[in-house]
Parts: sequence; C-alpha cells; structure tokens
Amino acid sequence: MRCYSAVTFQNMRALTFGLTFVRHGETQCNKEGLLQGQAINSPLSETGLEQAEAAGRYLKGVKFSNVFVSDMLRAQQTAETIMKYNNSCSGLQMVSEPLLKEINFGVAEGGRVQDLKEMAKAAGQSFPGFTPPEGETQEQVKERVKEFMKKMYQQIGDEHWCQSGKDDTSSSAPEPPPVEGKADDGVRGTPVHALVVTHGAYMCVALRYFVEELHCSLPQGSDKAHVFSLSPNTGLCRFILTLRKEDNMFRLSGIHCLFVHRGDHFKW
Repeated sequence: MRCYSAVTFQNMRALTFGLTFVRHGETQCNKEGLLQGQAINSPLSETGLEQAEAAGRYLKGVKFSNVFVSDMLRAQQTAETIMKYNNSCSGLQMVSEPLLKEINFGVAEGGRVQDLKEMAKAAGQSFPGFTPPEGETQEQVKERVKEFMKKMYQQIGDEHWCQSGKDDTSSSAPEPPPVEGKADDGVRGTPVHALVVTHGAYMCVALRYFVEELHCSLPQGSDKAHVFSLSPNTGLCRFILTLRKEDNMFRLSGIHCLFVHRGDHFKW
C-alpha cells in the first residue's frame, strides 16, 4: 500500500488532505420540486446526466485518492460519471456509504417542497429545520454526518498515513492555499484528496456542523446565509482538513473551507 509523507501539526505528526463534496445531478423530482428523500430512488434526468458529465470534465485533471458516495441511485450515477472522466479514478474503488443518504423526510416524501414549508408554518416552526412525521431530525442527520466523517478519517489515515514525518514546533495550522478560481484550487500537488458525492439537504446539515461545531474557517467575505443554503445540482464544496494520530486513532486537528456551491462547470 502506498504511503505519503506526513506533515506535522501542533507538535504531532499529521496528515493534511483535500475533501470535495458534490451534490448529485438533477432528477425529474428535482425538476418538479418534489421531495425524494430516501423512499424515492430516482435516476438522473437527461439534464442531470449532462450536469454530471460537465462536472466530470471540469474535474478531469483533479487528482482523487478516495471516492465515497451515497448508496442512492442519483448519487451513484453522478459519481460514476465524474470518475469516468477523471484521469486519476481509473484504479479507484468507489465506496458506497449508506451514511451519506439524503435526509428521510417521512410522510412528506413524494410531495412538493412547498407542501413541507406549509407543514412547518402550520406547526409554528421554521424551514429548513422542521421534521415532518416519521422523518429524521436535524440532530439525527448530524449524527450520520459525524459517523461518516469519523469513518473517513480512519480510512484516509489507514491508507495514507506515514510515520516518516518530522516534528514541527509550530503552534498554528498551516495557511490555507490560495483560491484562484481553478478546478484544482487548494489540492494542486496534494496526493490525498477525497471525493464525496451526496445530497443537497444532507450537505446543508454537514456544512452547518463543520462551521458551528468543528469551527471550520470560511473564505474571507463569506456570507453564512449562502454557506448554509442548498447547493445546486452538482454544486461543489471543497475543504482542507488536517488529521492527527493518537493511539492508532485519527482525529481532526483543523478544517478550512476553500469554496462552497461552486458551479463553474455549468459554463462548459
């Protein structure tokens, strides 16, 4: 198994890697404003396939070392299409992960998004954040996000950790790489980079968790309302994470957001 050189972080050996989240492409339900959740396992629409192909072409030269994807069809098709176009994915194994499923919207699944908003209003609650009967709460979804992140840390660490790094006496995280509006922003020359293909509402919960609980730093001038908004179909969000190793466990030391909801590939 190939092992990459480690860098150091706060007097401990550490591994820094890129993480790119991608929302799946459009489905017919998306087009019609219907909630899919977990009960409706829709394929990509023709437009969704075109979006996935555009994302694949945009990310063609970006190197990935790992690919994680929701086990739902729309996410699987998106990931497969991106990998088909990507130069580094030919030998990679796509990990199908149930923890990346979309939120379960309970009795609201199959209905209009507008109907869910009206249910929330009738209950005197805000949307998003409202849990319809038989649906998942935001807290339950956040627990799935946390469990996935911990699993990912372990796999990334087990596969890419190297004990040959030198100690560093620096007490602060390294400066985030510059963002230049290019497909490989922040991961140019980075051998460890995970692609995660998942769902819109799930990504909203994940981003809020990153910022509010993991204290993820945001790009200068970021508007939190935009950061916490729904990403467009095949929208991209990228982060730089640093792991430390303690007693054979890999834990997060730092996280920085490079960009959110990027859709530059739509111009292609």
